[in-house]
Amino acid sequence: MKNKKWYQKISNWIFILLVMILLPLLLINIYIMIQANNDNDKVPSVFGYKPFIVLSGSMETKIHVGDLIITKEIDPTTLVVNDVIAFRDQENTVTTHRIIDIVEKDGVTYFITKGDNNNSQDQNLVEYKDVEGLYITRIPSVGNMLNEISKPTTVVIIGLGLTVIFILAFQISNNKYKDQEKQEFLEYKKMKEKEQKEKEAKESLEAKQTKTSKKTTAKKSTSKKEESTPKKQSSKTTSKKTSTKSTQSKKVVSKKTK
Repeated sequence: MKNKKWYQKISNWIFILLVMILLPLLLINIYIMIQANNDNDKVPSVFGYKPFIVLSGSMETKIHVGDLIITKEIDPTTLVVNDVIAFRDQENTVTTHRIIDIVEKDGVTYFITKGDNNNSQDQNLVEYKDVEGLYITRIPSVGNMLNEISKPTTVVIIGLGLTVIFILAFQISNNKYKDQEKQEFLEYKKMKEKEQKEKEAKESLEAKQTKTSKKTTAKKSTSKKEESTPKKQSSKTTSKKTSTKSTQSKKVVSKKTK
């Protein structure tokens, strides 16, 4: 039983952990999909943070393929050399590379960027308006999972799956609660029955003791009466004897007088 309870606790914690991870990711992904549909030219953000899935190894070994990177919207004028930024290139795809230099041409500031794993710098210069955000951190391998989740069919399947899991978990928890209540009721009933039996046994014992005590008292009273009866008879006999002797004595005296 102990091993079963331990296994159940571990299973419950794993389930809770999966829900805590998958549910927020699913909600964020749905929110991003809605934003993307509303404006195809704008990268969706969540509270000023933009997630991107890494599709190439140009920033290895710092950032790997399949990672989910988080960037923060920032004022481009505050960026400096060695910052890692996400930006749009001429093909309108988002690239995440490091700033290796900042130059000005015709009064316009540009960033020169390069991937850490590339041998040469990027061919195109990056303008302020192309910057999507400053690299903050990465979540290893989560990008691949999110890429699958982003598919409409996957979203529907996960949504239905989580709903079914919640319903089953609620049902199991409810049944467990009912079983526990039933067990507690049975234990309470047994305890009350035991108390009632003990009370009846105690009352029966007290009744027997009272009955025995009454019988003993009655016997003592009878024996006392029997003892007092011979004494009365003895006193009567003594008086008779005394009376007889006195009569004889009177007779003797009267004879002498004559």
